[in-house]
Order: sequence, then structure tokens, then C-alpha cells
Amino acid sequence: MAKKVAGQLKLQVPAGAANPSPPIGPALGQRGINIMEFCKAFNAATQEMEKSIPIPCIITYYQDKSFTFTMKQPPVSYFLKKEAKLKSGSSEPGRKVAGSITRDKVRSIAEAKMKDLNAADIEGAMAMVEGSARSMGLEVKG
Repeated sequence: MAKKVAGQLKLQVPAGAANPSPPIGPALGQRGINIMEFCKAFNAATQEMEKSIPIPCIITYYQDKSFTFTMKQPPVSYFLKKEAKLKSGSSEPGRKVAGSITRDKVRSIAEAKMKDLNAADIEGAMAMVEGSARSMGLEVKG
């Protein structure tokens, strides 16, 4: 017999740094999910990744208090800031340019994020990444 799904929870957790402190602990605890079990499983799954990369995670929890989780690729903004070597985007996007990024870099980011985006092809994914870049105050060149 299939398990009954009690709900889903979306979290963004730094790779290899899941711990029971806020915001992870309270979010899991109020839903009856074993906090330490999630932390150990998540950290084991992300141990090969670069530390502190933000990993979006969807946790499906069941009525019998068990859970499963799926991990997505890091957000586009993380990739853009990393490629443009920025700490943060522009304080006034559209007016002040925070940096620039090439179309080749945009293509590589779009290819990395393709499975998480709802784009039909790579050009559509590139358009989404370019839009994110412009909203951060980045200039797309080439």
C-alpha cells in the first residue's frame, strides 16, 4: 500500500551545512520530520559539492513521519554572481550596471539549469538567464 503524502516543504539549504538550527530545524520540526535524519541525509548527498552553495530542496513528508527529498540546481542568481565575480547585484538595476557577462557564460549557465527551467530549448533557457542577469544589473555582451 502506498504511503499517504502529508505535504511538501521547499527549503534552500547550503550544501554540506544542514544543521538543526533555524531556519531548518523549526521548519522540519513543526511538520514532524526527523530533523537529524534529514540533516545527515542531505549532508551526505551534498558532500561532493562545493561548500555553502545554496541548494533548493523539495521535501515530501508522509503521514507515517517518513520523508523523501529531491535537490535542484543552485539558483541562476548564484551562477551569475559567481561568473561575474560579484558579491551582490546592482542596487538600482536598469540604471546602474554592476558588471557584465558574456553570452557564452549565459549559455553554460542555461545548460546547467536546463532541467530545472521550463524552457523548450536552450535559446529559451538563455533568454530566462539573460532576464535574470538584467534584473541583477548585469550587462550581457557578445
